[in-house]
Amino acid sequence: MSKSDLPFHYSDKRISDKMEAALNEQMMTEAAQAQAYLALGSWAEVNNYDGVADFFYKHSAEERNHMFKFLEYINERGGEAKIGAIPAPRDNPSDLESCIEDIWQHELDNSRKIYALVDLALEERDWATFNFLQWFVKEQIEEEALIGDLRDKFSLASREKQDNQNFYSFDRDMSNASQSGEIPREKSLDE
Repeated sequence: MSKSDLPFHYSDKRISDKMEAALNEQMMTEAAQAQAYLALGSWAEVNNYDGVADFFYKHSAEERNHMFKFLEYINERGGEAKIGAIPAPRDNPSDLESCIEDIWQHELDNSRKIYALVDLALEERDWATFNFLQWFVKEQIEEEALIGDLRDKFSLASREKQDNQNFYSFDRDMSNASQSGEIPREKSLDE
């Protein structure tokens, strides 16, 4: 059964042409992000940064899932997801630091694009799309925090500071530390 055979108007377009084009552009940005992470993962693997490569490969798959979310949303709202060519990723980085800075810039650029879509949804009073985009706003906050943390850890591990490895180990151990503490006023002598 095709959409046109349904008893209701499923095929009615519920996004503007401008929004459809903008969402399609973001869908392809997510595809390009996936390719960028894939390329950086391959570069890291070739340069024996296996942990970094694994991180980037997983992130590539995540970006591809983001692309698919846009594809489904566009089609669901009566638009048409249009798959275009994905530009080639940037050249390989010269070192691990430039690699990490490259992904940091990718995420900052992507955040700006998501925020521009939110602005468009507000301007058009397209509340469904505004609501859909809130997931991506939250995701970008998380992505910036994740890559920011990666930048900090790299800095801590790579800068020539006395005993920096100790600080790096301390930081790594903190990820398993308890997230709750005892408040003095709740302590009692009976414990």
